[in-house]
Amino acid sequence: MSQLFEKIPMEGIKNIIVIASGKGGVGKSTVAANLTIALARNGYKTALVDADIYGPSIPRMFGIEDARPEVSAFGDKEMISPIVKFGVSIISIGFFIDRSQSLIWRGPMAGKAITQLFENTQWGDKDYMIVDFPPGTGDIQLTTIQKLNLTGAIMVTTPQEISLNDARKATSMFTNPDLHVPVLGIIENMSWFTPAPHPEERYYLFGKGGGHKLAHEFDTWLLGQIPFVMEVGEAAEQGKSVFSQSDDQVVKAFEKITELLVSKIEAK
Repeated sequence: MSQLFEKIPMEGIKNIIVIASGKGGVGKSTVAANLTIALARNGYKTALVDADIYGPSIPRMFGIEDARPEVSAFGDKEMISPIVKFGVSIISIGFFIDRSQSLIWRGPMAGKAITQLFENTQWGDKDYMIVDFPPGTGDIQLTTIQKLNLTGAIMVTTPQEISLNDARKATSMFTNPDLHVPVLGIIENMSWFTPAPHPEERYYLFGKGGGHKLAHEFDTWLLGQIPFVMEVGEAAEQGKSVFSQSDDQVVKAFEKITELLVSKIEAK
């Protein structure tokens, strides 16, 4: 199916990786944002596309809700200059609408909007472009898969079975023979909770082993497990990355995930 659509020529972009989830609330956007920042911290030229047209959260997570990208004429097109923060070039529909405004768009309109974000942005040369998908398997996901040459997809889940059920459905979209996007790995978020006074203790609030199970089912890697740390959510609300926090559990998790992901892609 994907071969029937004309691809957007993303010249200068070496790798395009989508971050997906089966359901909302699993921390997918937090993972996408901090994975992109981790890549930039490792010296890679990175970009982040907020593809959640109906619920863009990336501007808030980066503390750039009031930013407005410059739009300039380039031939017969208007081109957008992405907002840069933490060394990451960022684009989101959230930059162009009021934060209290809802987008009441049918699928074709949303598909056209996401296509324009990719096509009409001056990206320059990038080693990695991370795409933060909305949850599920709808029009935005299909449009992106059909219009871009993707390096692969990463699935974010939490350990409990209800999250795994939705993650299975979303992962099976990528492995569908008509679409066939490589699943680069699974990231398990909120894997355990460790109280600060007792760093040797782990409490598995949402179950245990779900990420391993999903990775085994789809014959892919478990790229990493990210512990549940309250400070992560608080930092996202304040536009800060995990790398600004005192708790180094999550920092180490993202560093290991980034190292494994890069080594896997470079090995291919």
